[in-house]
Amino acid sequence: MTRYKLTIEYRGSDYAGWQRQVDVPSIQQSIEEAIFGFYRKEVSICVAGRTDAGVHARGQVAHVDLSEFSKPMDEFSIMKAINAYLIQQPITIVNVEIVNDDFHARFDAVNKLYCYRIINRCSSLSLDNGLAWNIGKNLDIKAMQEGANYLLGCHDFTTFRDSECQANSPMKTLDRLDIKTKNYDTCGGREIIIETEGKSFLHHQVRNMVGTLSLVGLGKWCPEDVKIALRAKDRTKGGPTAPACGLYLMRVDY
Repeated sequence: MTRYKLTIEYRGSDYAGWQRQVDVPSIQQSIEEAIFGFYRKEVSICVAGRTDAGVHARGQVAHVDLSEFSKPMDEFSIMKAINAYLIQQPITIVNVEIVNDDFHARFDAVNKLYCYRIINRCSSLSLDNGLAWNIGKNLDIKAMQEGANYLLGCHDFTTFRDSECQANSPMKTLDRLDIKTKNYDTCGGREIIIETEGKSFLHHQVRNMVGTLSLVGLGKWCPEDVKIALRAKDRTKGGPTAPACGLYLMRVDY
């Protein structure tokens, strides 16, 4: 058997998340079926981090073990073969490489970069509908960054943890949480990009942090309220969960 590392891009809008489930489409099932299409054997792929329904990825990573093929295939050929069976779906394998047998997509990951997109304009979205969170009222980016800074470092993130999170501990280390802006259209619309990095995250942690920071941006909270919410260690003291459509897994580092 040879172990292959897959780098994957997908639009999660039409899927129930990464993990294979009964009677609903998933990213995992789609890729495993695509591999079966040319490999003719059932496989199970292991992923760096399971994304929720509606969440997207530009740099998701998984690994799969494959034995010899009926005809010689290098990494590029395998990538093309998988993509041929995914052609009707918004899922693309962007790279395939051979890795050591002990490589593990999940347990060997040392850093993950997530990006959250907010389109800050009154008009609704057409091109980016389902790909970003549309907030019509103006957001105070400086205040949002001040609030975000209180979340940096190692903390108990219970306030930003989903009630169904299965992690053993709420302790996580947030290495970066930066908020950037750029022009979105020619009529004053802005795209707000929230980037965060850390080794691992709790279920819904990024979306709950973004939802909380949106309250600061809207003037409903002051930046110090983020610190108070964090110290409360109580989900009910945090802000809303931002929509899944704006979240992207951008990169996994090893």
